[in-house]
Amino acid sequence: MFWAAVLIFSVRLAAAPTPDARQIMQQVDRQASSPTTQMRASFETFDRQGHGKKKEFLYRRLSSGQGSKILVVFTAPEEVRGVALLSMQQSGLPAQQYVYTPATERVRSVVAQERSSRFLGTDFSFEEIGERVLDDFSYRLISDQEQIDGRKAYKIEARPSNADRSQYQYLYLWVAQDAPVIVYAQMYNSNGVAVRTLHATGLRRAGEVWGARHTEVCTPADGTRTVLTIQEVKFNLPLDASLFTPQALAAAAASIPK
Repeated sequence: MFWAAVLIFSVRLAAAPTPDARQIMQQVDRQASSPTTQMRASFETFDRQGHGKKKEFLYRRLSSGQGSKILVVFTAPEEVRGVALLSMQQSGLPAQQYVYTPATERVRSVVAQERSSRFLGTDFSFEEIGERVLDDFSYRLISDQEQIDGRKAYKIEARPSNADRSQYQYLYLWVAQDAPVIVYAQMYNSNGVAVRTLHATGLRRAGEVWGARHTEVCTPADGTRTVLTIQEVKFNLPLDASLFTPQALAAAAASIPK
């Protein structure tokens, strides 16, 4: 769940009677309210034998009242440098995603059937790289007595409102009670099998803002895992909105620092 793993920043939940599941997820959703987000981060993928490969990238997010746009551009190693993904999400509509590959100098649309495919060899699927809309799911509180890494957490079931909103039949989400952060998640297919898990660790606080520096996504059937590490994150700095279009992906890829 890249949208939650990356943008896990907000104020601490106030002591109050147990809120319902949607209220909890609204708290999580508000952490994405920053108009702009910029990050320098990396994916490190591990195969079944434990061999690892690292890919570095820049992440930029532009938010407005109409939705959000996410731009991911890889910077290293050389074989993936310049590969770019644009994900555009608007409430009530399926996400639109586009990939630019420097080797072919072409932009292609990501079709719905690819939503469960691995993104550039990681355990994050195209769906995880994008961003889910709160209203695209229904929520049910299962427990308020869970423990994840010593933190008390809510366990919430999330089900997509329509099949075109997610590759998953349902998800279990664990939200920390001392901060509106998804610290663990299990994603299930139509056969009731957990096909991916997510574990967010290394939570840090800057002022009233929380963030997870490490997020691990595992694919149990394949024995693989990917660790997302955030080296640097900045909010509310100007972004060139013209780069957040399919037509500008080549320019976005060319704009990365050397």
